[in-house]
Amino acid sequence: MEFLSVNSFERYLDREKPLVQGMLSAADQIQPNGIELTLAQVSRFKDAGRVSVSNKNRRPSDTETIQFDENGAIFCSPGCYLVTFNEITNIPGDVFAIARVRSTLLRSGATIETALWDSGYCGRSSALLLVHNPAGIWLEKNSRLIQLVFFGLGEEVKKTYSGRYQHENTASK
Repeated sequence: MEFLSVNSFERYLDREKPLVQGMLSAADQIQPNGIELTLAQVSRFKDAGRVSVSNKNRRPSDTETIQFDENGAIFCSPGCYLVTFNEITNIPGDVFAIARVRSTLLRSGATIETALWDSGYCGRSSALLLVHNPAGIWLEKNSRLIQLVFFGLGEEVKKTYSGRYQHENTASK
């Protein structure tokens, strides 16, 4: 297994389905050790979800989108939110990714939790924004929130991701 750096991204970004597509500014988003994803949407949770042994009873919480103000910003009080990113990720069968929150978000009293980006996953992901700052936080549309860190596996995995969230938030779903 190898960590992919900026030296490796070019071969994955020049594919028919690039590793990350729809970057607002590749010059700003491609970092030495990862690629940053930017804020498209913020939603609040409306009800309880259900985690289950089988997919039959599993149901994510319903959400409602919060509108950006006239200045392109949203104020988030302390609590949990679902954020959706602008970029679509296309993780090839020989790569997986994890995400790390950008330090400015942490220094503002908020963090983001994500799931693993599995080999074969394609979609416009969402993640959990946790605002711990008692004063809340302002988020501007298109601000960089997380950095994806990619790991090459050296070979294709036998079974790639084919779950419920494949092609989420894209025209392919």
